[in-house]
Amino acid sequence: MMRLPWFKYHAPRSVAEAARILAAEGPQAMLIAGGTDLLPNMKRRHQSPATLVSLRQVEGLKHTANGSGLRLGAGLTLTEVVNTAAVRAKYLALWQAAAQVATPHLRNMGTLGGNLCLDTRCTYYNQNYEWRKAIDFCMKKDGEICWVATASKRCLAVSSTDTAPALLSLGAKVKLVSAAGEREVALADLYRNDGMDYLTRRSDEILTEVSLPDMDGWRSTYWKLRRRGSFDFPVLGVAAAVRTAKDGTVEEARVVLGAVSSRPLVTKAGNLLIGRKLTDEVIAEAGEKASSAAKPMDNTDLDLYWRRDVVSAFVGYALREIRGDDMRAIRMRIARQAL
Repeated sequence: MMRLPWFKYHAPRSVAEAARILAAEGPQAMLIAGGTDLLPNMKRRHQSPATLVSLRQVEGLKHTANGSGLRLGAGLTLTEVVNTAAVRAKYLALWQAAAQVATPHLRNMGTLGGNLCLDTRCTYYNQNYEWRKAIDFCMKKDGEICWVATASKRCLAVSSTDTAPALLSLGAKVKLVSAAGEREVALADLYRNDGMDYLTRRSDEILTEVSLPDMDGWRSTYWKLRRRGSFDFPVLGVAAAVRTAKDGTVEEARVVLGAVSSRPLVTKAGNLLIGRKLTDEVIAEAGEKASSAAKPMDNTDLDLYWRRDVVSAFVGYALREIRGDDMRAIRMRIARQAL
């Protein structure tokens, strides 16, 4: 049985109290909300914080607010996000992404903020301590070499969050709060392409809120590839959002890939669509553009060459769905659920 290491535990009731505790405890403290990622990592000794600061009782993190767009508290569980009518009505990509995270039990615990800050993953990292010790550990934890690419000077662990690609396609921003103040940043600026140092969030900051712009005139979608129809992390995620004119000409578009690098990848395929209609030829061209940008590594499930090649097909599925094609049969075959 894998047991948790010893730690101190705080359960603040407000964001300000949580921020003060983080500032006082220093870098050895970590935030915990649902704990669906952190606690297994602690059992495998990936992370051993001296102090855990729980956000479960901070009601200020569980709000929703409508205005010119939508604001979602980072403490909302993924189930609560899925059950928010405004998300399904106006931000379908986020709804589809949240609905496909793990299983219902984990969605009942895992939070929106937690999924955005999800630790990067790798075949050589996500093992128990004894397994990792047997191969002399890896660069991400306790070692000096990346076993995925031994000549690499940086960790190549992969970003496996579902909600981040969807929110990036929707133009989301996040609020970060510390004892020193607060700042709002574009979600794209929250991530680095580094499997170890993958977030720009400081250790004393709390991700408190996600804000979404008004998406009138936009259509969005999220497609996820995984071996099983539930529980598994993505081996590919494709989020797309498109705004078209009345005649069908694309005015704005964003295509974002997940699980192909150490951060969600905003591709140039969206720029290629602007000023054109979503014909089969244009969609195929966008798929090839996105596929050329994908650089998956051999550090997760399924063959990496196939994972790269299938990017164009999944971008095609997403854009055809946005165009209005009936993709329900393909969606059911791939996702194993009606979305």
